[in-house]
Amino acid sequence: MPLWLKRAIQVFAALIILIIIIFIGLAIYVNVNKKSLLVSINKELNRNINGSVTVGAMEPTFLKGFPGVSVSLKNVEIRDSLWKIHHHSLLTAKDFDISVNAMALLRGTIEIRKIAINDAEAYLYTDSTGYSNTSVFKKKTPSTPASKEENTSPAEIRRFDLNDVRFILDNRKGNKLFLFAVQDFSGKVDYPSSGWKADVNLKTLVRSLAFNTKRGSFVKDKVLQGKMDISYDNDLGIIEVKPNILNIGNDPFIIGAKFKIAKDPTAFTITVEARSILWKNASALLAPNIASRLNMFNLDKPIAVKCIIDGDMGGGGDPSILVNASVKANKLTSPGAVIEHVNFSGVYTNNFINGNGFTDANSAVKLYRFSGTYSEIPFTIDTAFLHNFEKPVATGTFRSRFDVSKLNNVIGDDMLKFTKGTADLKMHYSADLVNYKLNKPVLNGVLSVKNADVSYVPRNVNFKNTSITLDFRKEDLLIKDIRLQSGKSIVFMDGSIKNFLNLYYNAPEKIMFNWNMRSPEIYLGEFLGFLSSRKGRAAVKSKGKSNVSASQLNQMLEKGKAQINLKVAKVHYNKFLGTDATATFLLSDAGLYLNDASLKHAGGSVKLNGSVTQIGKLNRFAVNTVVSNVSIRDFFYSFDNFGLKSPTYKNLRGNFFTRTNVSGNITSAGKVIPGSMNGTVIFDLKNGALVNYEALQSVGKFAFPFRDLNNIVINNLNGKFDIRGEKVTINPMKISSSVLNMDIAGIYSMGAGTDILLDIPLRNPKKDEEITDKKEIRERRMKGIVVHIQAADGEDGKIKFKLVRKRDKNKTE
Repeated sequence: MPLWLKRAIQVFAALIILIIIIFIGLAIYVNVNKKSLLVSINKELNRNINGSVTVGAMEPTFLKGFPGVSVSLKNVEIRDSLWKIHHHSLLTAKDFDISVNAMALLRGTIEIRKIAINDAEAYLYTDSTGYSNTSVFKKKTPSTPASKEENTSPAEIRRFDLNDVRFILDNRKGNKLFLFAVQDFSGKVDYPSSGWKADVNLKTLVRSLAFNTKRGSFVKDKVLQGKMDISYDNDLGIIEVKPNILNIGNDPFIIGAKFKIAKDPTAFTITVEARSILWKNASALLAPNIASRLNMFNLDKPIAVKCIIDGDMGGGGDPSILVNASVKANKLTSPGAVIEHVNFSGVYTNNFINGNGFTDANSAVKLYRFSGTYSEIPFTIDTAFLHNFEKPVATGTFRSRFDVSKLNNVIGDDMLKFTKGTADLKMHYSADLVNYKLNKPVLNGVLSVKNADVSYVPRNVNFKNTSITLDFRKEDLLIKDIRLQSGKSIVFMDGSIKNFLNLYYNAPEKIMFNWNMRSPEIYLGEFLGFLSSRKGRAAVKSKGKSNVSASQLNQMLEKGKAQINLKVAKVHYNKFLGTDATATFLLSDAGLYLNDASLKHAGGSVKLNGSVTQIGKLNRFAVNTVVSNVSIRDFFYSFDNFGLKSPTYKNLRGNFFTRTNVSGNITSAGKVIPGSMNGTVIFDLKNGALVNYEALQSVGKFAFPFRDLNNIVINNLNGKFDIRGEKVTINPMKISSSVLNMDIAGIYSMGAGTDILLDIPLRNPKKDEEITDKKEIRERRMKGIVVHIQAADGEDGKIKFKLVRKRDKNKTE
């Protein structure tokens, strides 16, 4: 071994032995002088204390502080001067280890280089008046010269280690409560030119982080773990926690903060960022007043979110909270809706209007460039706002273009079933939210539907090539450019609904449609589905979305009313053809009510008022008509002879005038139920004729063999019929014709019970053709032989005619 190396080893060994001897000496010194050292430590600790620091015992711990000197302080407690009033010690620690500078110790001074605290509690208490137990630390007064005894450098703590330490900040004035169960808080401290800088390892359970105890805690019962880079600028009075990755629970966050301790109260800014976190996990970190609302929603995939919290330790209000979120290709579940393919940038703030405070009433959510798909219907919202969380109001502009068949996914296909067509929607909305559902919305915008095929399933009515424009004007709805086609019928419509939105959401059954309808040609038979019993509406199976809108639409269509003004060039119903029809009618769930209807028919005109109401499977109709100058043949043909078996429209000629007041039952196919009619018919026939009426021909060929029974001319005939079910009472009626005159009265039955008496003078009316005196004509009318004939049911069910005596006639009367 070289001599120089041998000498180097000897020097090094000597140094080690010297250090050990010095360390042992110092340990003996501490042990021998621990009482005086304890007094010195207490004096050092109490030097800048406005209260008291007590240390129960002190023991040297040789190995912990090597090569320095380490002592363990037992039962350390720091109290402020008002402890006896509030009973909250600033610090209580069962084990407080201090490592001091050995060389400084030899000079008779205490320099603390490391502190380790175990099983302790730090309780920062502020009462309702603003007094804090942190006043135990005296504030420096630079203007007061320091005494020689106090003219020492402040202790610099180089390392610290906290284990099982409970940290509590209880601010009764500011309603703040921070409670941390610190499992590990350790690190080292450097001292640059101004302030200090610390690298920290942290693991703590957050029991409470309540910036406002009335709102509840953020990050409650979550473990916070990671490394922190903390610095303090003495000139600025700012403690800064530089952004670094910390785990909250199982989610990594980038957390940074600033605390301006130079000001009173201490202002703070905390930044929390998660670049990928599930919605529910993020919501669980927020205060209950925010989380309770967010938990009504969910996003399936992780989102990026950044939160900035600004506040101070004084006052009693919430801090400012600003949250930015980015959502891409996600799935949103909300009350009443599931939205796929969701993309948006979102902002939450509780300072929507500066100066109005950080409150729920001043809170808002802003969504930018929102896009998604609801029940396969794509839509976008340029900017959506939800503000005032106490009485939430939602606003935004909604745009969508889609195939209308997709509406079946929203409202079901058991009411309105769409099979074709396109829809284009642009709508600005503003609405209150009650339980996060739209209420009393105000809409401004247009929905345009073109070339749609739709079936109204409950009434089995189908429409082809339908177009409609819905123009929303705040509470009102204007309906324009409607084209409905059902079979050969084409209807053009426009209309309005006053106070539509309020009624739609609150009382859809009270909605009143005001329609103007016009059509070149309508076939009423294609709309007979409205006379049929409404099919029961099956309950729509839930697929995670609400069917409230479908229910309201169904209520509106079935219970709402429609006031319709109608103009139709041609109206077809079975054999009936009317032209130039106009009408006003009311359509409701109870039926149809017709007012002031008029049309041209069979060379004359028809005016009527009436109603059709549904009773079970049948429909009850009531109608008042005024028929003027129509062809009686065409009139009877159009209405299937009004149920009469004889005579028929083929036997009738002339111009017909009538007033009717008739009611009865009608089937869903538009057929009158035999025997259901009741009412009165008053008629007048001018220039009439009875042509080829076999019932009279069979009798007349024997009684009047030389008269023309094939064409019986009736110049003027009027009468009154009372209809009661199957029986029609023919009030006494005088018939004057070219073949014979007769008086007729009795009952005609469409079933059994026909009993009609006819008084027929045998004299030929042609003999009186030259007489012009009407009085003389009346006197001569029943002169001569008068035949009394009874028309009654025969055994075979057919009407039989027989001669009867006059007394028999009187008997029947």
